[in-house]
Amino acid sequence: MIFKRVGEDRPYPDHGLRPKDWSSLPPRQVRLDELVTTKGTLDLNALLDEDSTFYGDLFAHVVEWKGDMYLEDGLHRALRAALQQRQVLHARVLVVD
Repeated sequence: MIFKRVGEDRPYPDHGLRPKDWSSLPPRQVRLDELVTTKGTLDLNALLDEDSTFYGDLFAHVVEWKGDMYLEDGLHRALRAALQQRQVLHARVLVVD
């Protein structure tokens, strides 16, 4: 199993962070098998695009809430890591109470 669970939405409350606000959080390693996805589908073009991070953050965005870690942005990065047989992903983690 790649992820802890595959979800379809964001069950945590709105955190109010805009995409550029995530850059204030330092990246850290997160195990793929601890992540719950917030999307059940992926645009294959995003996965295969070599420039997919050119205009975005280099790191995935994860929200930690009620003991679970939700992959809010970066599903294509996580799947690419899994395809390369890596067990961890570098992500910015926001802890929401």
